[in-house]
Amino acid sequence: MNDRPLGRRQFMRYSAAGVALTASSRAIAQAHAIPQPEPAHTEGPVTIRCDVLVVGGGTAGIIAAIQAGRIGAETFLLERNSQLGGAMTTGGVSFPGLFDAWGKQIIAGIGWELVRESVELDGGAFPDFSQVPDRHWKNQVRINPFLYALLAEEKCEQAGVEIAYYEFPQAVRRTTNGWQVDCAGFGTRRRVLCKQIVDCTGGADVVSMLNLPRFRSEETQPGSILFKLDTAHNPGRPNGPGSGLLDSVYIHGADSSNSRTATAANLQGRKAVLTKVRTTKQRLMHLQPEAGFRESYRIQGETVITVEDYTSGRVFDDAVCYAFYPVDLHTRSGVTPKPLARGTVPTVPLRALVPKGSRNLMVAGRSVSSDRLANSGLRVQASCMAMGQVAGVAAALAVAENTTPLKVPLKDIQDMLRQHGAIVPAAS
Repeated sequence: MNDRPLGRRQFMRYSAAGVALTASSRAIAQAHAIPQPEPAHTEGPVTIRCDVLVVGGGTAGIIAAIQAGRIGAETFLLERNSQLGGAMTTGGVSFPGLFDAWGKQIIAGIGWELVRESVELDGGAFPDFSQVPDRHWKNQVRINPFLYALLAEEKCEQAGVEIAYYEFPQAVRRTTNGWQVDCAGFGTRRRVLCKQIVDCTGGADVVSMLNLPRFRSEETQPGSILFKLDTAHNPGRPNGPGSGLLDSVYIHGADSSNSRTATAANLQGRKAVLTKVRTTKQRLMHLQPEAGFRESYRIQGETVITVEDYTSGRVFDDAVCYAFYPVDLHTRSGVTPKPLARGTVPTVPLRALVPKGSRNLMVAGRSVSSDRLANSGLRVQASCMAMGQVAGVAAALAVAENTTPLKVPLKDIQDMLRQHGAIVPAAS
């Protein structure tokens, strides 16, 4: 990249154009007159221009957006719900892992920064990563999900990332300079003109809109809805009153791929919780607003991570981050994690984050190109954060170089990741 520091590069800056909401006020003589409301709809869509559009503000999407913004790319983040964090906040899985393997930390960077600050601000405690636990879950970090969501918004703001809640793409098409993404929310139509897209939807929804290949098994892992009976929930605390993890019930057949199936999963989960309240005669003290989903669509990437790659700890030629978790496939009868052999640490290649045959498009999170068993370990939060940071770097550098992510020199991506605190696998 011409050996010039990135700070000297001039990103293309756009001036945001908006359609202002206007309303006429009637002159009413009475002092107690009620102001006239603004019109409910605009004549056309709000149009914005940006360098990088991140779709999905969950575990991976937050990190991708912050990273792209910190490098200097004009970044816009779309999230269909009301807060950032996804499974960690709305879903209630507020115990991310795994950031360590075999006695040392293997995932750091922006995701770890956010988790660490959440714990410190809450006065919480960290596992001792120098110790190898007898059960993997003992090194998952307990966080306060409410603080996590607030800090995520703050870091987005500090990085210059603009957030739009309650919106989701309806159509995506290629343009001469990148993409046109038409989005909808209640009372809002938005057109985003961008150079790069990072799909962090969890189900490769943008990939599907572009008719690029994605796949999943006929049967997916059950989802879960999390709750607490009898004792108030005290998140972020492993000990004391209300401490410990939330309880959960499986939602078999849970499918997050569209609003109809997601609705069905939420209804089924809440019905199961109500049945449990009636049978146990205990008070319901906490209920997450949404079910959590473990499995959805995965992309067909430029390479596919197989379970053999994952369990052997293969170091890919274009490895950009580590992942670490047992093979963890949930079924109707439960789950029996299959730990990795001692010393084994899987890696994620850049090509697994790029849909096959695509340009100017990255995917991060559980939709990573992988077979089902490998994905059961790759899908967890720390690994998704690491993938999100990779996607944010690759997309931002692609904008700077006026190219597509796979054309950016791998060394430049790896160097930028290290500059922002990430841990990059050493070449084998």
